Amino acid sequence: MKSAKTQAAILGVAFVWFSTHFGGGFASGAQIYSYFVRYGAWCLLMPALAMLYNMVFFAYSLRFAKKHGVYDYRSYNNAFYGRFAPVFSNLFEVLYICVMCVAPAVAFATGGATLSELTGLPYLLCTVLIGAFIFVVAIFGTDLVRKVASVLSICIIAGLIIVYVPNIVVNFSSITDAVSSMNTAQLSLGDALYSAFLYGTFQLSNIAVFVQHAKSFATPGDAVKSMGVGFVVNALLMLMVVLGLMTVYTNPQAAGQSVPTLFMVENGVGASFMTPLISALIILGAVSTAVNMVAAMVKRICGERKPAAPAAKRKFRITKKEVIAALVCCLVDFGIAQFSLLTLIQKAYSGLAYLAIPVILVPYLIHMIATRMDTKPST
Repeated sequence: MKSAKTQAAILGVAFVWFSTHFGGGFASGAQIYSYFVRYGAWCLLMPALAMLYNMVFFAYSLRFAKKHGVYDYRSYNNAFYGRFAPVFSNLFEVLYICVMCVAPAVAFATGGATLSELTGLPYLLCTVLIGAFIFVVAIFGTDLVRKVASVLSICIIAGLIIVYVPNIVVNFSSITDAVSSMNTAQLSLGDALYSAFLYGTFQLSNIAVFVQHAKSFATPGDAVKSMGVGFVVNALLMLMVVLGLMTVYTNPQAAGQSVPTLFMVENGVGASFMTPLISALIILGAVSTAVNMVAAMVKRICGERKPAAPAAKRKFRITKKEVIAALVCCLVDFGIAQFSLLTLIQKAYSGLAYLAIPVILVPYLIHMIATRMDTKPST
C-alpha cells in the first residue's frame, strides 16, 4: 500500500497537468469550441482522444525524468535527445519562447474579451486594463499569486461546475438538437481527428513545465499513475464544457462568440447570478496564467534574484532590468492580443502545434521505438 506522501505526489502532479491545461482559453470555452465543438458530434469523443494522446507523452517524459534524475527542462532535454541535443535542445528553447509569447497573449485576449462583454467597454481599452494589472502583479505579487494558484484553480473548477451542470441538465434537449444538427451537416471525421491532433500537439510543449515535478515521485512508475488520474480529470472537465457549449450550438450567434461560456450563461439558467460569477472566474484564470508566464519570462531574462539581506526582507528588491523585461513582455503580449481571442486560439496555437511536430512529436516517437519505451539497457 502506497504511503500518503506518494499518493499526494501522484494526485498533486495530476493536478499540475490540469491547472496548466486550464487557462483562460479553456475557461472561456473558446479553445473547446474552436478545436472540438465546431467539428460536429465527434466533439463528444475527441477531447478524450486528445487527452489520451497527451497522457502517453506526459507519462513518458515524467517517467524518463524520474528514472534518469533530470528535473529542469534543459538538463532533461540534453539527456533525452542525447547526441542530437545540440540541435533539438535549442529548437525546444525556440518553441518554448514562442509558447511564452502566445499563452500570455491568449490570457490578455481572454480577460479583455470577457471584460468587454461584461462592461460594454471597447476591447482595446479592456486589454489595456488587463495588461496594466498583469504588469503590476507580475512585478509585485508573483510570490502571492504562486501561493494561491492551486486555490484559485479549485475555485475556477468549482465555478465552472456550478455554471455548466445546471445548464446541461435544464437544456439537455438542446444538446440532442445540436447532435441532430451536427449529423445533418455531415461534418468530417478526418477534420475532427486532425483538429484534436493539433490540440494535443500544441499541449506537448508543457513537458517543459512538468518534468520538474517528477522529483516528487517515489518511483518512475508513479508517473504513469499520475498521468492516468490527470487524463480522467482533464477528459471529464473537457466533456462537461463540450456539453455546455452544445446547449447553444444551434443559436446562429454562437459560432462568432469570442467567449462562448459567457454566451451560454447569458442564454441559460440563472443568468443574473452566473454571468458575473463566470466572468470573474474567467478573468482571474486568465490573469493568473499571464502573471505566471510573464514572471517566468522575466526570470528567464534576468536570472535568479539575489537573496535579500535580513534587514531588507520586507522591502521590494525590484531592479530596473526586471521592470523593463516585464514591460516589454506585457507590450509584446498586448500587441499579439489585438489579433482577437478566436484568431489567437485557431491560428497561433495551431502554429505552435506545427512547431512541436518536428521538435517533440517525431523525436519522441523515434525514442520510444529505439529504446523500447525506455526499457532497453544502455550500451
